[in-house]
Amino acid sequence: MELVALAAEAYVYGYPLVRGLSVVEGAMYTGYGPLPPTPFNHFAHADRPVPPDTPFVSVGDDTVRSVAHLDLSGGPVLLHVPGQDGQDGQHSQGGPGGAYCVLQFVDAWTDNFAYVGRHRPTGPRAGDWLVVPPGWAGRVPDGVLGVIDAPTSVVTVVGRSDCDCDGGAERVRAYQEQLTVTYVEPGTHRTGLPAPDPDVPEPLRFFEQLRVWMADFPPSAPDRAYQDRFQPLGLLEEGASPYVRADAALVRALTEGAARGRARVEEADRAGAVREGWVMLPHLFDYNLDHYGVGTVDSPEWRIADREASYLTRAVAARSALWGVHGYEAVYARALCDAGGGRLNGARSYVLRFEGRPPAGAGWSLAVYDVAGRGGVAYGMAGYDGAAYGTAGCGVAGSRIGEGLAGRVPAYAEDGSLTVRVQRERPDDPVAAVNWLPAPAGDFRLVLRLCAPGAGILDGTYGLPAVERVR
Repeated sequence: MELVALAAEAYVYGYPLVRGLSVVEGAMYTGYGPLPPTPFNHFAHADRPVPPDTPFVSVGDDTVRSVAHLDLSGGPVLLHVPGQDGQDGQHSQGGPGGAYCVLQFVDAWTDNFAYVGRHRPTGPRAGDWLVVPPGWAGRVPDGVLGVIDAPTSVVTVVGRSDCDCDGGAERVRAYQEQLTVTYVEPGTHRTGLPAPDPDVPEPLRFFEQLRVWMADFPPSAPDRAYQDRFQPLGLLEEGASPYVRADAALVRALTEGAARGRARVEEADRAGAVREGWVMLPHLFDYNLDHYGVGTVDSPEWRIADREASYLTRAVAARSALWGVHGYEAVYARALCDAGGGRLNGARSYVLRFEGRPPAGAGWSLAVYDVAGRGGVAYGMAGYDGAAYGTAGCGVAGSRIGEGLAGRVPAYAEDGSLTVRVQRERPDDPVAAVNWLPAPAGDFRLVLRLCAPGAGILDGTYGLPAVERVR
C-alpha cells in the first residue's frame, strides 16, 4: 500500500505537467476551439471569443485569444508586441482600442511567471521582448524592452484581448497580425515534444509521459528535491522505459495510485469558496513559488506557504482552469444557485443589486451562460464599465442572442447602485430593460469577470450581490 500512496502523490504532483503539455501537443496537430493547429514559435489567433469547452477556458470568458507555444531549446526568441490599434510606432501597447489586453507567460509546469500588458507594471509600450531559455547567458540585443527568463524550454504565451462594438474586431485583427515570434540566433528547435515509449500499456501512459517530460522540463530545485521520493515508481529512470515490462505489483500500485490521485484532485476541485451563492477563487493560481518575472507580484499574499499543499492547488487549477491568471490580473466568480440555494433556471426571474461600481481597474462584465455539457453558451452580458475600459465592450464568448444588448454600458441609479434583472422575457419597465440579461429556457450560470480587481475583491470585503429570486 506504500507504493499506492506514493503513486497517488506522484499523480497529483505531475498532473499539471502532463495535462498542460498534452494540450500543447494537441495544439500543434489538431488545434482547439477556434484556434487552428499551429507549430512551435508561431501564434494561433482566434477570430472570436473562445468557447468555455476549450481546454483552457472553464467559467466563460469574453476575450479573443492569441496563443503561442514557444520552444526555446535552440535559443531565445524575440516576441514583438505591436502598438495601440495594432500599429507599430505608436507609444502604447494597449491592444485594440486601448481596451484590456495582456500577454501571459506559462511554463511547462503551468506556473505563471510573467505578464506583459497595458494594465501591468510593464506599461503600455510597443516593442520586442527577449524570451530566453533556462541558464542562457548570451548577449541581449539592443533596443529590446526587456528580458523574460523562462523556467522551462517550452513556454505557452496566452494573449487576451477585449474588443468593443465599434470596429473592435478589426482592431483586434490588426493587433494580432503584428504579434510575432522570431529567432534571435541560429539553433535547432524542436518540432514536437519528447515522445513517450509507444509500447507502454495505456494504463501506465500517464506515468510514462510524466517520466519523459519531467526529465526534459525539470522544475525548480526545491521541486526536484521533492520528486526524488518517486524513485521507487521508476519516474526518475533515464533511457528505456521501466513501464514496458513492469512487474504486476508496480502495475497495480500505479493504476490504483492514479485512481486515488485523480479522486483527490476532483474532490478538491469541488470544494470552492462560496459567498452569497458565488464561487470565487482569487488565489487559485498562487502555486508558483519560485519564478517571478516581469509583471508578476512577488509578495507573500500571492504565494501558498506550504509547498506540498501547492501541488494539489496546482493540479486543481490545471484540471478546472488551465492557464488561468493570478487573481491580481483577473478574477472570475460564478453562480449556479440563487441566494436561497435554488438552481438558476430561465423559468424564473432574478435580480442582482450592486451597491456601487465593482472594484475592477480594467473593467468588468456579467454574463449568462447555459450549462449544456461541460461548457456553455453566452446569452447576454451587461457591465463593461465604460469609464474603466475607455469604450463600451462587446465580445461575448461563444454563441449569443440579443446582440443589441451585448456591450451596453449599464445604467446606474442616482445613489450609485446598479440593479440587473436576469430572466427570459424583456421587462416591460423601460428602466429595468436597460440592465436586463436574457436567460435561456433551462438551467444557467452567471459569470462575473473582474479585470485588475481591487482590494475589496481580493480580501473579501466587497460583497458580491446576492442573486435574489423574484418570481
